[in-house]
Amino acid sequence: MATVLDTLQKGTDYLVRHGIEEARLNMQLMLAHALKCDRMQLYLDFDRELDEPVLERLRDLVKRRGKGDPLQHLLGTVEFLGREFNTDARALIPRPETEELCDRLVRRAGWPQGLRLLDVGTGSGVIGLTLLDRWQSAGATGVLADLSPDALELARENAALLGLGPPVVEFVRSDLFSGLGEPALSGSFDLIVANLPYIPASEITDLSREVRKDPEMALLGGEVGTEIMERLLLACGPWLRPGGVVALEYGIGQGPALQIMAESAGLDSIQLVKDLTGTERFLFAVKPTESA
Repeated sequence: MATVLDTLQKGTDYLVRHGIEEARLNMQLMLAHALKCDRMQLYLDFDRELDEPVLERLRDLVKRRGKGDPLQHLLGTVEFLGREFNTDARALIPRPETEELCDRLVRRAGWPQGLRLLDVGTGSGVIGLTLLDRWQSAGATGVLADLSPDALELARENAALLGLGPPVVEFVRSDLFSGLGEPALSGSFDLIVANLPYIPASEITDLSREVRKDPEMALLGGEVGTEIMERLLLACGPWLRPGGVVALEYGIGQGPALQIMAESAGLDSIQLVKDLTGTERFLFAVKPTESA
């Protein structure tokens, strides 16, 4: 009967042959998932013999991974800033850059008590839910908006995992702001945050097979790639309270065009910020106060 060590080695070799990066780590995570144990437990159980039901589950996972199914879809969960979220083909898999965006917002000083948040194009909800979970003790509430009903359903599931519900969070099907009704006279939100689609149409076929498993509507930003983000910047002003912040994640080389659009929209204190790899990745801008 196959042991943990034998199975790890054979599975790793299979994944290497099929072009999977970090093949051994992938194999460890899938085996731990099949065994319903911690990955580190595998090192204590190298000689453990695996029964046929476990091997059958594992074979299916390994074959699907070899065909390019994302590891996160196979495991069904992803860790994001210390919280675990469900993830599947209904929405974009959260990326490390998006974690960094959330971390920067958490560490940003000066947020008001009772902050009101809008997460546009929320997908699985990781941005908005992470921030609301972090700030709920300070009375934060928010709206998670997306055009995809499937993505919104996944976001609702993730809210339930974190124990977040009304009145802390509400969900709205919306193309940017179209489904939100009318903004309050003084603006409705202290923070509008978004990781919107930003891949140009000409680059979709160049994406890795794993990335192409994400919904196309979560990837395709238009012919140039910045179109949806530009629409948000031009329309966000009435929805922001004076002094409110808009925060975006964007693609390589898109910052200057977005900065011009933010300036055209009357936003102030515009910053283009590099991520931890040194790539310009985030835009932060502020709605001027009346006194400004």
